[in-house]
Amino acid sequence: MLAERDPHVDATRLLAELVPPPRFGAVRFATYVPDQAQPSQARAVRALEEFAAGIGGPAPGSARRKWFRVREPERPSIPGGVYLDGGYGVGKTHLLASLWHAAEAPPEQKAFGTFVELTNLVGALGFRPAVDALSSHRLVCIDEFELDDPGDTVLVSTLLTRLAAAGVRLAATSNTLPGKLGEGRFAAADFMREIQGLSARFTSLRIDGDDYRHRGLPQAPDPYTDAQVTAAAARTPGAALDDFGPLAAHLAAVHPSRYGALVDGVAAVFLRGVRPVTDQAAALRLVVLADRLYDREVPVMASGVRFDQLFSAEMLSGGYRKKYFRAVSRLTSLARDSSRFA
Repeated sequence: MLAERDPHVDATRLLAELVPPPRFGAVRFATYVPDQAQPSQARAVRALEEFAAGIGGPAPGSARRKWFRVREPERPSIPGGVYLDGGYGVGKTHLLASLWHAAEAPPEQKAFGTFVELTNLVGALGFRPAVDALSSHRLVCIDEFELDDPGDTVLVSTLLTRLAAAGVRLAATSNTLPGKLGEGRFAAADFMREIQGLSARFTSLRIDGDDYRHRGLPQAPDPYTDAQVTAAAARTPGAALDDFGPLAAHLAAVHPSRYGALVDGVAAVFLRGVRPVTDQAAALRLVVLADRLYDREVPVMASGVRFDQLFSAEMLSGGYRKKYFRAVSRLTSLARDSSRFA
């Protein structure tokens, strides 16, 4: 049961795990198939290939270097930071991981982690040691970049400023343009200087398109019965069988940065009694769990409501809506993967 696990992750492991997760361990630019109807996808690949080629050369200059400039769309030229903006399911994480793999630097000089993992690293090490640890890197890739509270805004702004001054190349993905980060979630106007400072450190590459996970596929699969889920878990090696309510409650006692460790060694997750979530904090924790399960390619077999009914209409229209849509997309994909256990 996941609800009985209480993983503890030390700082050494946090640093060692700053690499692309298993789902993206073998991806490359060549394995990304641009949608011919969306020219921005092919442009993004070309721009990132150029960016990767520059990482093996001389380090960027001082913090006074101009980080943002307007580029011609057909002939991209990227300075020290690149920001992949687009809807969920257009392959942003695939491209970010491909950039990490393509960058001509030893693995120990490249870091790849989610925004949550990055902020937790700072919390575990302390700000100055985290800056020292990451300043020796040639490239830092940040997936799922979001600013959900003012403290994170100031923290990340300062961290990226220090890394940029050290010559570290930066890359990030998000569903939100850099100038819009934090909008709808806190009083962004009060922290506009920090938000604009973050935006100035990146060249934005817009990636348009539909969610590739569900292109031409039916809606979320119907849930199983409790008895079917229980029986399937009993015959599956490495299964984790949980009731949805207790698991959701347990997540509140585990820091989101440890959700990856929470599913270590789990071959499949079996959930009984999935029901709509009404509390926003609980919903956001489920978003992080969905991301870690998806990263690690862990199928999810469930009873209760379909995953496209997990979040309320109010949540799906609020400030965190893109996170919730991403979670629904990924959980639906994992639910389809679980059909082999039926």
